[in-house]
Formats: sequence, C-alpha cells, structure tokens
Amino acid sequence: MSPETISAALPLFVAVPLMLAAVSAVLPSHRARVALSLVVPAGVSACAFALLGWTAAHGPVGHGVGAFPGGVAIPFVADPMSMLMLAVAAAVVTVGSWFAQAVGENSSRFFGALTLMMLAGAAGAFLTADLFNFFVFMEVMLLPSYGMIAVTGTWRRLAAGRAFVLVNLLTSTVLLIGVALTYGAVGAVNIALLAGMAAEGGAGAVALGLVVLALCVKAGLVPVHTWLPRTYPGTSPAVMALFSAIHTKVAVYMLFRIYVVIVGMNPAWHWPLILVMVASMLVGGFAGLAERTMREILAYQMVNGMPFILVTLAFTDGDARAALAAGVFYAVHHMVTVGSLIMGAGAVEETYGTGRLSRLSGLARRDPLVAWVMAAMSLSIVGFPPFSGMFGKVAVVFTAAAGGGARSVVVIAAIIIASIGALLSMARLWRGVFWGRPMQGVPDSLHVTAAKAAPAAALALVGVALFLGAAWVSSWTGAAAEALLDVPGYVAAALGDPAAAIGTITKGVP
Repeated sequence: MSPETISAALPLFVAVPLMLAAVSAVLPSHRARVALSLVVPAGVSACAFALLGWTAAHGPVGHGVGAFPGGVAIPFVADPMSMLMLAVAAAVVTVGSWFAQAVGENSSRFFGALTLMMLAGAAGAFLTADLFNFFVFMEVMLLPSYGMIAVTGTWRRLAAGRAFVLVNLLTSTVLLIGVALTYGAVGAVNIALLAGMAAEGGAGAVALGLVVLALCVKAGLVPVHTWLPRTYPGTSPAVMALFSAIHTKVAVYMLFRIYVVIVGMNPAWHWPLILVMVASMLVGGFAGLAERTMREILAYQMVNGMPFILVTLAFTDGDARAALAAGVFYAVHHMVTVGSLIMGAGAVEETYGTGRLSRLSGLARRDPLVAWVMAAMSLSIVGFPPFSGMFGKVAVVFTAAAGGGARSVVVIAAIIIASIGALLSMARLWRGVFWGRPMQGVPDSLHVTAAKAAPAAALALVGVALFLGAAWVSSWTGAAAEALLDVPGYVAAALGDPAAAIGTITKGVP
C-alpha cells in the first residue's frame, strides 16, 4: 500500500469501532453483539501490528483530517511507538471481552458497544498528535468506562464507580485547563508545533506542567495514586481487566511523547523523575501486603508497574534508544501480565462469589489451571524466568546501571527492594488463596471451569512467548524507541510541510 492510502486510513482506527459500537447497541442478537466485541478489537490489533511493521520500515505516516493544513487539522500520526501500544492494548481488550463472555458479565445489551467506544477513544489517544484532541479522545474513552461500571454494577461497585467518576472528571478538568493555558502561553497545542518548547522552561513549560500532573494522576503515580487501588477493585473483574489494558497505558504513552518531543529530554528533570518513580515503586511493591482481596493486591501491582516503565526517562542522557526501548518493553510485559492476573483472580471471584483471602483456601488442588496461571504470572510480575518480566526488569536495570553515579545506585536499589515487596505481596495472595486446607462447606462439584480460566491462561502463554521471543519483541520496542527519538520525522508526519503549517512557533513563548 502507498503512504497516501495508509495515511488516509488512519482515522478508521477510531471511526470503525465507533460506528460498530452504534451497530452493536441496536443489534437484537446477543451472539452478534458478542462477535463484534471480539472481532473488532482483534481486527484493530492485527491492523496495528501490520502498520507497526510498515512504519518501522518506511517511517511515520500522518494524516490531517479534512485535508486542512498542519496546525489546523486534527492530526493523526502512526509510528512504531503508537502502533505497538495500540496493538498490544487492543489484543488485551480482545481477551478481556472473551473473559467477559466466559463469566457472563457482558449480558447487558450495551456492554459490547461500550467496550468498542472505549477502544475507539484509546485508539484516538494513541494516534493523535494534538494535546487538545488527546483530551477529547481521553473523554471518548472515559465516558463509556463510566457506563461499563454501571451496567455491571452492584451497590458496592456503583459506590466505587462514583469515586472513579469524580477523580477522572476532576483530572480531566485539570488536563483541559493545562491544555488551555499552554495554548494561551505558546499559541499552539499541536505536539509537533510544541517540539522543544519546554526544554528551557518559560510560561509554556509551566502550563504544560498541569498536563503532566493530570497524566500522572491517570497513570496512578505516587503520591496521586490512591484512587486507583480503591476504585479498580470495586469494578467487576472483566471491567478491571479492560481498564488495566488501556487507561493507565494511554497516560504513560503521552508522558513518553511529551518528555521526548516537547521537553526535549532535559536532564534537569532526571532527579525529580527518579524521586517520584522510586516512591511509586516502593509504595506499589509493599502496600499490597495490607490488602484483603486478590484484586486489591493486584491493583497495587498496577501502581508498582508504572514507575518501572517511566523511570527509564531519567536515563535518556546516555543511550536514549536503549533506555526508551526498555521502558516500552516493560509496558508491553505489564499489559499482558497484569491482564492475565486480573482475569485469573476474576475467574476465582466469579466462581466462589468472593475474592477475599480469608474466605478462600486450598484452591491449588481444586483448580490447578488457575493456580498455575496465577503462580506463573506472579513470578513474571516479580521478574523471574521463564516469563517476560525477567527481560523487562533486566532491561530497566541495565538502563539504570549505564547511567552511573548516585542515580543508578538509588534506582537499582529501589528496583530490588520493590521487587521483594512485590514477591511478598504475590506470595501472600497465592498462599492465602491456593495453599492451605481445602475450603469447607463448598461442594466438590464447584470449581473454576476451563472456559473461565482460558482467557487468563491464554495471556499467560503470551507472557511466555514474550520471554522466548524476546529478541523479536526487542526489535519492536527498539523501533518504537527510534520513532520516539525521530522528532523531525514525527513533526513532518504531523504537519505535512512544517514550513507551511499554520501557527508555527519557536521555542518558548512567542
């Protein structure tokens, strides 16, 4: 296919899921709705993987919706970074929809339509090259998320949903204010036009700080993380699995893009980054020891995972490609591993009616498949072979070690300590649920069915494949890192002819 054809097709990543969401909402057949909820994200993932290979070979490609000039059009840019994140996220959404079908959580008429709307918003957020349109697509992603909490809700889930809605509405307001102030200070919100703007500070950099703060909240970074482990476990297991694949990863993706393109990887931010990420590692690693349910413990492993991805930004003054590739590899591993863990825990919860550690025991004999999946993915989250977490953490440690000096010592020590905390948390979960004497008062016929366990097992196999094919995955993450660093290529793709773009600015305030 020609670059022009591919360019013109980029908006279809958003338009097709949105249109089929509308179709799903009016379809009378439950089977047809389920089919759409599986086929559409699988198709998005397949197309994103195909475009990942094309952009790795030919460079980024962009499209201005409506053929308006750069700086005015709604810009979509596909490069290996955006395509890899979208491909993996859509793949996990596919498995999450499969899990929802297996446990009967998509019995609501609108569950499939809401899932497709959420996927469309995530696709737009990964593809857009404009901060305001990023905000718009985040809202397109969040609005159906509120509906998904409601349609699968018990009273407890609706209570958690209120907190989820309030936090995200407030954070979205802060994000919008930051975008507006950036436009007021600089005169543009197109990421390509803002390239290098914040490298030397100024009013635009201060305004951009609000955008970064909002993204840190959405990513669940310490100290603005407390909403995540209190709201995600309050949703249904399938909804939590879907959220884990998309919500925090969209925020992480944009933090990568802003830091490389707009901030220009300014070394002045290295120590502030390290301090925040180290705190997030330690809190996420150990806080799960105080929780009482499986999914509450796993929610803190989500908090624990984000800093492992983002801490690599603090070492981009050396081999920037290797540092960014390590962060992207860990992001891919984390989406797959946490998705599998949440679905495994969800399968137990949906079968026995509880996820409390105090009410479960001895399931290793009763449900060996789920026990093996949870054990394997727990080892992966800690960083043991033969799972993707080992290469993810090794890559992050090598990146930190290459920097040298005090920051390397601090980060590597934090990684080791946080990994011990994660090991203790996951060992507590496995011992409480799968070890011990058989459950009393539960009929022998009750067990987790193969249909409920299969989605988690499938993602666990993907985790093993990521380990065995680490060299292949590293070629993807390396291409993603190179695309992040190719700022001129990104600018050209987003603006067409940068010299002819409307609103072209120089660094700092005009």
